[in-house]
Amino acid sequence: MDLECSSLGLWKEALSSYRARIASLKKNDLVSLDEFYCTQLPSLIRQRNPNPHITTKELSKLMQWKLTRGKWRPRLLEYVSSLDGTLVKSASQKAFQSLPDISKAVSELTVLKGVGPATASAILAAYAPDIAPFMSDEAMVAALGSSKDYTLKQYVVFASKLQAKAKELSSAGESFTPSDVERALWSAAVGAKLMVSPNQSDGKSSSGRKRKRKF
Repeated sequence: MDLECSSLGLWKEALSSYRARIASLKKNDLVSLDEFYCTQLPSLIRQRNPNPHITTKELSKLMQWKLTRGKWRPRLLEYVSSLDGTLVKSASQKAFQSLPDISKAVSELTVLKGVGPATASAILAAYAPDIAPFMSDEAMVAALGSSKDYTLKQYVVFASKLQAKAKELSSAGESFTPSDVERALWSAAVGAKLMVSPNQSDGKSSSGRKRKRKF
């Protein structure tokens, strides 16, 4: 499914399958990390109004979620886990206050070591899912055709497209946020991979065994 899909039914189905897709990956702690990111973290941030922010510990757990749901890069986790708590609080507070200016909000967060536009988008999405979607590989491919350009400029384009899609879907009587759109795209992409993988495994099992005997 790509961003141009106009079937509300398919979007609803993809979004409703999100948690099942998370579980289907069978990655250590991903289900509990996703529950933290999607439910617990937004609540913790909102409880700090009128000065919402995140802590280093929460940022570290968010990074664990991001890397477990996507590609594991342990150095990033090391970087954010060692960040000074005062800096994390200040940067996230400034970022949240900058919304709905996504560009400025991301720039406030990327001063933190280990936090690029993608991680910044995850932080913003936890606080304002109605404005800032997470910049996942799967959603980037669906929306822009590529997941290689993780720049601020590209994120602004990406976020704008998902905001427009959320508005389009919501006009049909449903309530979709840009973050809902991202999760639906991610869910659909993972579901498609799960359907293809067994067939690929069956087709390559013999050659795979031969390759292993060479080493």
